[in-house]
Amino acid sequence: MLPTTTTIELPTPGRGFQEISSELQAFVQSGSVVTGICHIFLRHTSASLLVTENADPDVRRDLENFLAKLAPDGDPAYFHSAEGPDDMPAHIRSVLTCSELTLPVRNGRLALGTWQGVYLWEHRFRPHRRRIDVTVIGIN
Repeated sequence: MLPTTTTIELPTPGRGFQEISSELQAFVQSGSVVTGICHIFLRHTSASLLVTENADPDVRRDLENFLAKLAPDGDPAYFHSAEGPDDMPAHIRSVLTCSELTLPVRNGRLALGTWQGVYLWEHRFRPHRRRIDVTVIGIN
């Protein structure tokens, strides 16, 4: 079976998490793949993708606090600051996390766990427009 592809464009309000599970699920269900994989790729170097708990927002808050300690904004040790004090930390956060994910498709749906959600994690303070390439391949 040939892969089905699309690009999802999302505005972000600035630093933080945006759940994209429903957009991905809708695309998977619009196709004919019953069993396969869904690959998602973020075309940016200052945001990332992740699968994490979607029930308790404290999990995402703790993730943000943890990465803030690893890659603090405005650290004078950074040479790259072309777009402000959050520029280089955003690139570091992106490298430490994921710019692509591969998720299983079972029975025509993403096979996420009960408390799992797929998130776009914006690492910049100001709003951006992010593009995510989605490819679903498998059998029907």
